[in-house]
Amino acid sequence: MAANSRVTIAAHALAWLELARRRGREVLTSEEVAASVNTNAVIIRRSLGDLQRAGLVTARRGNGAGFSLGRPAAEITLLDIWLAVSPEPLLALHHSEPNLECPVGRGIRPVLTDLYDEATDAFRAALAGWTVSDVLERTLA
Repeated sequence: MAANSRVTIAAHALAWLELARRRGREVLTSEEVAASVNTNAVIIRRSLGDLQRAGLVTARRGNGAGFSLGRPAAEITLLDIWLAVSPEPLLALHHSEPNLECPVGRGIRPVLTDLYDEATDAFRAALAGWTVSDVLERTLA
């Protein structure tokens, strides 16, 4: 099972947009972002589309087309990014009902639900403590 890299791709894209902004380039094309991420521009456009729907980036069409940050990088948390690009829950129970005749099957769902809720809350809190600016500053250090 492969790990979900959508948050990583989106955070990379936003950090690159912020660095470009700091260097005087307010707008980057998906091809320019894709070159930094080292992936296909189609994947970047899909990610930037998710970020645009969440208000984290804006898109320009026509002359000067491309993407820019939708709000200051210091106001975009990694939690915002995760919520924009990762529709699945962090952890999930198995899809079929376990065997209720089994002592483990009978009681495992509520136990794991509580544990997964606690882990998700901690994960969200960790992501909420980091902004795109923080990531960029740490990356450039």
